[in-house]
Amino acid sequence: MKIADQLRASPGPAAEVTARRSVSAGDAGLLLIRITFGLLMAGHGCQKLFGIFGGEGLTATGKGFAALGYSPGKVYAAIGGGSEFLGGLGLALGLFTPLAAAALIGVMINAMVTVSAAHGLWDANGGVEYGVCIAVVALAIAAIGPGRLALDRPFRWGKGGWREAAFALCLGGIGAAIVLSL
Repeated sequence: MKIADQLRASPGPAAEVTARRSVSAGDAGLLLIRITFGLLMAGHGCQKLFGIFGGEGLTATGKGFAALGYSPGKVYAAIGGGSEFLGGLGLALGLFTPLAAAALIGVMINAMVTVSAAHGLWDANGGVEYGVCIAVVALAIAAIGPGRLALDRPFRWGKGGWREAAFALCLGGIGAAIVLSL
């Protein structure tokens, strides 16, 4: 067999089984990003919803949302906190990844528009830096896919791609636009 033919030939069944079972550094790295980022976002949602991890809870958070012009504030606080909690858990588990990313993107668009946009870019001045980072990480995970170590792996959207990223960005943007228009 010529070298060119050997290079084009697909690996045998044993090589495919070994490749499927091994976990790459990229898979482990993506899992680390998803778990860290997802659980921190879920914890941030818990602060709003349940008053744990140093949060104020739904009633106090609702008053803060009402002061920003969201009425009724408690309902919008529940939506925001629920989006952070469920979106964060979804990313951590790699479950319904594009939908989880959309939840976080939508909440961050609202936070940037209503709270931080007037303060410029940098978070030190109360700017959009933090919100942009969260939205971009969520969008990137939707585009890359959750990786091999995810519950979404067997599903079509578990591979990531342009459609999944566009879905997350569009749904997050539409959700944010609806909330901002109410």
